[in-house]
Amino acid sequence: MTAEHLLIDVGNGRTKFGLATRNEILQQRDAPTPSLGSDSLRALLKDWNYDHITCSSVVPQVTEILRAFFGVKLLVLRHDVKMGIGVKYPKPETIGPDRLANAVALAQIYGAPGIVIDFGTAVTFDIVDADACYVGGVIAPGLRLMTDYLHERTALLPRVELSEPLSVIGKSTEQAILAGAAIGYRGMIHGLLNALKKELGNPARLRVIATGGDAAWIASGIPEIESVDADLTLQGLRLVGNLHALA
Repeated sequence: MTAEHLLIDVGNGRTKFGLATRNEILQQRDAPTPSLGSDSLRALLKDWNYDHITCSSVVPQVTEILRAFFGVKLLVLRHDVKMGIGVKYPKPETIGPDRLANAVALAQIYGAPGIVIDFGTAVTFDIVDADACYVGGVIAPGLRLMTDYLHERTALLPRVELSEPLSVIGKSTEQAILAGAAIGYRGMIHGLLNALKKELGNPARLRVIATGGDAAWIASGIPEIESVDADLTLQGLRLVGNLHALA
């Protein structure tokens, strides 16, 4: 298949690949990040044709593998790359590129001011102000990190599959953990959102968009989250790639 853009979102556990036109993502694939190398990349992309390559990576070693594989065609998203949004942050070089991609997608697809909540290994909140500038964020432990930690660090608490608890008062150890996970975790998200809204001056129209592996389940109990966009990071990369394809 032929398209304009190859989009690559390198995470600590898995890497997503998207084949996109200027306006939409056509296909997606993913692979374990530790397995990436020239052979695996060649196999993954053998039937995709593209003109531009845009990448966000939180794994420096993989970034270098991609540079060696793609050469000068690879655009690696950083704070000093043209993105279509501004950055108001004391040390912009420390902002994760996936967070910048999310902020780009938020501002250009949904509008500003707004907050992206990315539910992954960690849960991150990234804030774009009314001037469409990235201004900072919040990082907290991810939901599965918390529940897995309970199992791994205690002798008697089991690992649980996330689901809605039957009640707040658990009638078994599993139900008690689920109550803490669902109700307690959503309470943390509510508290952080309220504090962020207050600090932003309670704007009348604040967009709140969620993404990440557990986003749909968690957001189902948080009415402040208006939309769940599983492809938000890739969409941000597509938008950045469009800017550079025109250059």
